Amino acid sequence: MPMVMFTVIFSMTISAAIMAITLIVGKKTLTFNEKLSPFECGFDPYKKARIPFSLRFFLITILFLIFDVEIAILLPLGLFSFSMSSFSHLSATIILAILILGLLHEWNQGALNWLT
Repeated sequence: MPMVMFTVIFSMTISAAIMAITLIVGKKTLTFNEKLSPFECGFDPYKKARIPFSLRFFLITILFLIFDVEIAILLPLGLFSFSMSSFSHLSATIILAILILGLLHEWNQGALNWLT
């Protein structure tokens, strides 16, 4: 425990010292208006900030993230399939069935159709 405390205090001290050095050394005395204005890859930052956003694209993105995380959770099961118990196999099969049923439900509801 004392070693962990020493490591935390030491890293915080080093971080504070580096931040203090950058504040002392890094002061800029010359300021230019061009350097103070925002630059966004050629876009005019003074135009309307809220452009129309496709709700369909957002829905497909959320569905992709949900199914991607579920598949990433199920992928390691193939490596351990020989050492898993029958309960684990049953659990993985139920989770996969729920995932497929969810995909079919979204497909039937038309959430996966880009053009409607």
